[in-house]
Amino acid sequence: MSRLLRSNHPFRLLLYLEWILLGIALLTLFVPFPRHPFFWPHIIPGRGLKFPLGIFLSIFTLGSLGLKLPIHRSQTMKWGYTGLSMLLCWSTVLMGGRFRDYFIPMLLIVVIRACLLFPWKQRLIVASMAYGSFIIRLMTGLQRMRPPGMSRRLGSPPPWRGRGISQEWLASLQLRSALLFGLVLVFVLLMVGALLTEHRSRSELAAANHRLRQYALMIENQATLQERTRIAREMHDSVGHALTAQSIQLENVALWITQDQAKATGHLQIARTLGKDALQSVRQTVAALRNSPLQGQSLSEALMTLSQEFERTTSIPVKLSTHLETPVPKEVAEALYRLVQEALTNVSKHSQASQVVVDVSEQNASLVLTLSDNGQGFVPQQNTTGFGLQGMQERTAALGGTFSLHSQPQAGCHIHVSIPRVGGPA
Repeated sequence: MSRLLRSNHPFRLLLYLEWILLGIALLTLFVPFPRHPFFWPHIIPGRGLKFPLGIFLSIFTLGSLGLKLPIHRSQTMKWGYTGLSMLLCWSTVLMGGRFRDYFIPMLLIVVIRACLLFPWKQRLIVASMAYGSFIIRLMTGLQRMRPPGMSRRLGSPPPWRGRGISQEWLASLQLRSALLFGLVLVFVLLMVGALLTEHRSRSELAAANHRLRQYALMIENQATLQERTRIAREMHDSVGHALTAQSIQLENVALWITQDQAKATGHLQIARTLGKDALQSVRQTVAALRNSPLQGQSLSEALMTLSQEFERTTSIPVKLSTHLETPVPKEVAEALYRLVQEALTNVSKHSQASQVVVDVSEQNASLVLTLSDNGQGFVPQQNTTGFGLQGMQERTAALGGTFSLHSQPQAGCHIHVSIPRVGGPA
């Protein structure tokens, strides 16, 4: 049953509401209560009513139709469904007697289902049909309430006695009932329309969130692929080159070891240096592959660890200073760490510097990173191996920051990065 409701009824709360209305109507069939013989002349005192099989079937059929709404069917099928529901409503009137009481709640159920099947224009048409049916039922029903001898013309004095009712009272009752039912119809249309709009908005929001998650996964996969490509290129250019050169030096060692011990020793020393360079490159690559570069540390602590590791592997001193009074957002902290890591890698590979200065500070609502070295420098416009610099620029731009680089031959290199604060603290 639950699977049937999910597949055929878009808003189960409304279906449960319909069943509650029809259930109350069914319960009243079995609850006897006195009626005034003037208004209900078909009830004879002292006699009961037989089991109302016809009205029971009408209510049960109308309730069962709610399980299978033709939402995805043609307009003809939808209008046929609505017409059948309207006929079931009128069957209660044709049965006469107290069964006419169920005509109004059944009309409201037809209007509720029309809101699920049609757009606003068709909903108003069905609501107008329901209102017209109510007016016809109201006029014919109140005419049966007219006592014998009562004039059918408005304004005529009632000739009958002791009834406590007048033709003006009947006209007032008709007007009030028509206005009340009209307000109820308007309320039902607005309420169900608001529920459906909210339900549709939630569904669209869920679909949009799903698409965003898919896009995020695609972007993450693309970024991972780009990072792997970058690391593969660096491994090929650095580790591959160092190992190739080391292999050549070892071949020279084998060539000269029996002929010239000094020359063989020189080639062996070069091979050792190349091996250390390859090992350093591998360590830096492994560090870059870590999912969380901070490893639970603050940015200052992580940069201190990175600087000490850089000094130990390259013997290039790093002067680090951090001036951070408040916690740094996680994504900004990771980006700054990666920027310093990439910059130090470039220094070790290309600069031939003897000292590096790193400073991280807060300026207004931004975090500022400055990194300088006293190496040989280069002409930025002529740099053709700046894959790492390009990555630094892209990483900074992704967080809405600014990246600038100044360098000249024999004048070192100076990098300035400014990133606005976003997100929460790391």
